[in-house]
Amino acid sequence: MRILHTMIRVNNLEESLKFYTEVVGMQVQSRKDYPEGKFTLAFVGFGPDKDQGGSIELTYNWDTSSYILGNAFGHIALAVDDIYGFCERVKNRGGKVTREPGPMKHGTTVIAFIEDPNGYKIELISGK
Repeated sequence: MRILHTMIRVNNLEESLKFYTEVVGMQVQSRKDYPEGKFTLAFVGFGPDKDQGGSIELTYNWDTSSYILGNAFGHIALAVDDIYGFCERVKNRGGKVTREPGPMKHGTTVIAFIEDPNGYKIELISGK
């Protein structure tokens, strides 16, 4: 068994694809419209194959303009080699860093947080 993907609903698919590809550096692995259901599914990840796992499924419902994120979902976590450089790249590409890199509270692991266009938090963990 293995984890395949995490699904999040997005308000604007093109804006979300731009963020995950141009700001975060992922690739679009697949994209398919479902006209009868009025939705589009796009998978993004760090490799070309969504069946390798670790993908994010961006679900765009054509007739829904916004969502309430709620307080049960926490964040998506990504391992990065150069957390300081990555955060600079995010800022230079118009992304939002909500917590600058530094040791986690009560620990030594260096983490940071960024936010996607929909308000989803993404934790960056150094050196994992």
